[in-house]
Amino acid sequence: IVESVGEGITDLKPGDHVLPVFTGECKECRHCKSEESNMCDLLRINTDRGVMLSDGKSRFSINGQPIFHFIGTSTFSEYTVVHVGCVAKINPEAPLDKVCVLSCGISTGLGATLNVAKPKKGSSVAIFGLGAVGLAAAEGARIAGASRIIGVDLNPKRFEEAKKFGVTEFVNPKDYDKPAQEVIAEMTDGGVDRSVGCTGSIMAMVSAFECVHD
Repeated sequence: IVESVGEGITDLKPGDHVLPVFTGECKECRHCKSEESNMCDLLRINTDRGVMLSDGKSRFSINGQPIFHFIGTSTFSEYTVVHVGCVAKINPEAPLDKVCVLSCGISTGLGATLNVAKPKKGSSVAIFGLGAVGLAAAEGARIAGASRIIGVDLNPKRFEEAKKFGVTEFVNPKDYDKPAQEVIAEMTDGGVDRSVGCTGSIMAMVSAFECVHD
């Protein structure tokens, strides 16, 4: 919830409800104006910056020593100071204990599926990794009208929950003596129409690439 705003800020006012986003948008650069990317020239993820852009200084300190800003949001604190481009205004009626997951995991998976993969109605989609990002990707595939949504994860406990997000079939690579991409290719007569990788694993990325049909 916005407590106060700096000089010249017109987009927000005290009392507004917002979500912090570490991939901010200046709304002016070529990336912000593009439909293909939101890697803003000014506010893209920068783990080394640690200070405000306006004056190169931190807004935090303890015992006279500066504490640096973490990827533009510093959301591990109860109060923070961020660039106006690193918050997105939301409906004040939305429950804060639920929307708090939207600014990172949900928008990432949902956006990757709907805006980049763009599965067609009736198509097949494989989702690698069924954490928050993967579940959101599955939801995106369901919204797009995919008929088969194959969830891939090493943790079978995730499978039942994933059904709520549209996943229709499951593959646990541990259950097979062949690579997951081969299993999926056999299940789908040559491979899926789209796949979305939602893990940090290089092996899973390879599988996600190779499970798509020719």
